[in-house]
Amino acid sequence: MDLLHSLLLGILQGITEFLPISSSAHLILVPALAGWADQGVAFDLAVHVGTLLAVVLYFRQDVTALTHDGFASVMQRRFIGQGRLALFLVIGTLPAAVAGLLMLDLIDKQLRSIQIIFFTTLIFGLLLGWADWRRPDRPRELTTLSWWDAIVVGAAQAVALIPGTSRSGATITAGLLLGLSREAASRFSFLLAIPITALAASAKLLELATSETSVDWLAFLTGGVTSFMMALTAIHFFLKWLNRFGMWPYVIYRVVLAGVIFLVLMK
Repeated sequence: MDLLHSLLLGILQGITEFLPISSSAHLILVPALAGWADQGVAFDLAVHVGTLLAVVLYFRQDVTALTHDGFASVMQRRFIGQGRLALFLVIGTLPAAVAGLLMLDLIDKQLRSIQIIFFTTLIFGLLLGWADWRRPDRPRELTTLSWWDAIVVGAAQAVALIPGTSRSGATITAGLLLGLSREAASRFSFLLAIPITALAASAKLLELATSETSVDWLAFLTGGVTSFMMALTAIHFFLKWLNRFGMWPYVIYRVVLAGVIFLVLMK
């Protein structure tokens, strides 16, 4: 794999993984527009590991507390500290994990078309804008999260397996529609990224280990490091600018991107 390609795709993955604009769509669209060859399983693994490490590092205090309180709650059979939130993260991860196992071939082989990405980019972008526009005057915080909220957001994460939907976009949209504040919906979305990204990276590692694909270690390292650095930056500025700009910059971007897909790749 060309080093420049791995650098650019690593940057692209890092920026788009946690913004509500779909990293999977961009990793399909950019090579299609540029005429590049498919980057392969090894590279996908590298950039997933990079973004996983970024979100774990950024939310390291939350991760430590959730892990400790989650295990303590199980051992003592009652919720301790953030044990309830830890349970809700497990519940929210299950729908996407099950859907990924059952529909992996369908997603990889039949749902990666430009036409599907066009519709998901446009429709789920507009849905995000509507959810942000109709948010209540007194939104809920993470402390009010319920089992039902976790299931609904988890189902949205499962839908986001379709390229172009955006995992963060779908889960934030669901959170906003449930009445959560922008900060609460985004924080729950980012924390949900940790277990599902770890599972996705593990699946890709297993696929790589059972295949005869050779690994371009330089491209692997370049993609992983750049996605890690850019993901840290994207998370920081997304949360910093959340109240100031809301979701509409991403909604506008998705509508424009859908127009580019329609005019350039669907003609």
